[in-house]
Amino acid sequence: MTADEFISKKNKDFTKNPTIKVKDINRKGNHIWIREAWTFMPQFNIDEKVFVIERLRRERYDGQAVGQKQWGKGDIEYRFGYYIVGKIGRARGRWVWGQFCPFIPQEDLNKLLNKARQEGTIL
Repeated sequence: MTADEFISKKNKDFTKNPTIKVKDINRKGNHIWIREAWTFMPQFNIDEKVFVIERLRRERYDGQAVGQKQWGKGDIEYRFGYYIVGKIGRARGRWVWGQFCPFIPQEDLNKLLNKARQEGTIL
């Protein structure tokens, strides 16, 4: 699947299911977010890497969360990530969520941020 085909698929997936669940750092609870907006962009020099910026609105948390007294329903946070075609193990040949923080080439950073602003992902 090409990067453009992958982006098209993810846009449909994100639209169909905007709710995401993320484990708390203490592993004793989950944060529930609503994905309000997102922007995808392929890396300029790697065909098998796609960056994403997501605007998330906090819906609730289940269980115990670190710092839960400071977090409120409706809070907005942004998540920067990437998908990449796996090279080893079960991920080989499949588009998978990047496991580490994204490294973004200088040539792509402003382009990605500007695209996210134009698309309304970054308010």
